[in-house]
Amino acid sequence: MREAVIHVHPSGPLLALVGNPNCGKTALFNRLTGSQQKVANYAGVTVERKEGRLSSAAGKSLRLLDLPGTYSLHPRSPDERVTCDVLAGRARGEKRPDLVICVLDATNLRRTLRLVLAVKRLGLPCVVALNMTDLADRRGIHIDADKLATAIGVPVIRTVATQGVGVDELKLLLDQREVWLPAADALPELNAAKQQAANQASDHAAVRQILQALDLDQVLPHLPSDRIDRVLLHPVAGPLILMLVLFLLFQAVFSWAEWPKDQIEAGMAWLGQHAGTQLPEGWLRSLIVDGLIAGVGGVLVFLPQILILFFFILVLEESGYLPRAAFLLDRLMGSVGLSGRSFIPLLSSFACAIPGIMATRSIANPRDRLVTIMIAPLMTCSARLPVYALLIGAFIPQRLVWGGFELQGLVLLGLYLAGIVGALAVAWVLKRFTSGSQVRPLMMELPNYHWPNPRNVMIGLWQRAAIFIKRVGGIILCLTLVLWALSSFPGKPEGALGAPIEYSVAGMLGRGLAHVFEPIGFNWQISLALVPGLAAREIAISALGTVYALSAGAEDAAQALTPLIAQSWSLPTALSLLAWFVFAPQCLATLAAVRRETGGLRMPLIMAGYLFGLAYLASLITFRLSTWLLS
Repeated sequence: MREAVIHVHPSGPLLALVGNPNCGKTALFNRLTGSQQKVANYAGVTVERKEGRLSSAAGKSLRLLDLPGTYSLHPRSPDERVTCDVLAGRARGEKRPDLVICVLDATNLRRTLRLVLAVKRLGLPCVVALNMTDLADRRGIHIDADKLATAIGVPVIRTVATQGVGVDELKLLLDQREVWLPAADALPELNAAKQQAANQASDHAAVRQILQALDLDQVLPHLPSDRIDRVLLHPVAGPLILMLVLFLLFQAVFSWAEWPKDQIEAGMAWLGQHAGTQLPEGWLRSLIVDGLIAGVGGVLVFLPQILILFFFILVLEESGYLPRAAFLLDRLMGSVGLSGRSFIPLLSSFACAIPGIMATRSIANPRDRLVTIMIAPLMTCSARLPVYALLIGAFIPQRLVWGGFELQGLVLLGLYLAGIVGALAVAWVLKRFTSGSQVRPLMMELPNYHWPNPRNVMIGLWQRAAIFIKRVGGIILCLTLVLWALSSFPGKPEGALGAPIEYSVAGMLGRGLAHVFEPIGFNWQISLALVPGLAAREIAISALGTVYALSAGAEDAAQALTPLIAQSWSLPTALSLLAWFVFAPQCLATLAAVRRETGGLRMPLIMAGYLFGLAYLASLITFRLSTWLLS
């Protein structure tokens, strides 16, 4: 006998926010729900589910669901499929919405109106939030909300979600009983192909009539952004300008960060010396000075460089330039068998591979999505920047080359490019040995250029700093203390001549791993630091700080990590470690994200294996070649 599945839903009417990507839907969701939000996944899929609670003007409690952005109700990606299934009542574990709030971009009614017409055909009660009306007014697009409501047959509220304009009016509308009544013009189900063709034709005619009724069917004048794009999107000048922007970005990461980095280093050195003189000799002083201050402080000094990097990324994103970069690189992506849609997930991976991997849900082709997931970790995430900064600062001299360019900035740019080239090479190999590739032209919105909002940039920098400091004070601190304990016990045997760490558990583990990594130039301290680095890349720096603080003599313990490794490592070893971190196996959190997105352990294991092989091979070639050149 077949068992029936019963789904129990939370009480209260359910509203669903629907709209095209970049229409301000999520900003409206945040305004309506405030802090009463929860995030999970839809049953059976990895697409994120955002739900919140809001109160109408009369105090009625309502559930609000923020559905993934979609251009139509004919899905091409997992995100769009979830939206269609929820609206049709087919989503497992989700009730059909009682009311749909369609969010329209007032600057592009011609495209966004089609979604409203499609939702109405489903027979669902519907209201419209006409968003971004401030931008439309500034561009000379004046929309009469009453005329629009009459033309499409549903209530329309003008909103500016980022400023909260129209939110109270929308809540007031939700108390009107008539808006919860089903639409009267739902169409009967037809053959899927015939229905889609009929809908497209009817929608095209309906949108044209609506625009004519609003006197908006004329061609809009060219905007200043169009004139700028003639230069920035030029097939020759565009890529050159993009390379120049990236070059200047990495130059600034080192030249601007020098002074604040020196101040943090001086502060940590003073703190270590002060703690060392105030605490008596023993395990407590070693824990504070060699464990906490040397380990955590060794990572904290790279905060200025991370903030400078993200300052430029946020400015480029706020100004509207980053989508243009995707357009410029679309042809390059297609040459290695990837869709242009892969660019945005890969770009997100420069901050962290996890959101980049999650962003692949917008890629319709399963093969392209899997390949993008597998190469996303090769993008240089922000966690690798402290490692790069440490090694470049210790082994690459501060020198101007080629007429005034910082050598350290050039090396950093080269490391980022090496990761990109490696990712493209892996994608090209997979293109040759896998089937199902279907390269589609990149279709995305190019927002108008505008001056970055200082408030948004500062909020973004604050969030990045908070994430970094939280990692330093959380997982990095905990693993640093664990490493200190393993490096301090058991104690030094009577009459032994070496440093105590050499006789500890960590010392024995490091010497064992050194047999594996000796061919690529790694000593036992580096080999040991790679183990906690599996949890987070920055921990490799704190681990080195702790290990070298415990290995150094009393007179050297307060030194910063940079001069210590500069004295004890060779240049080929440093270059080999840089090559290792370009391709190094990912942190455990990233592998867990891959397991969630691919639905099993096979892909994470393949990813860890091929990245380890690439990293080892790159380090071996780098170490042997640099040793030969310097001999």
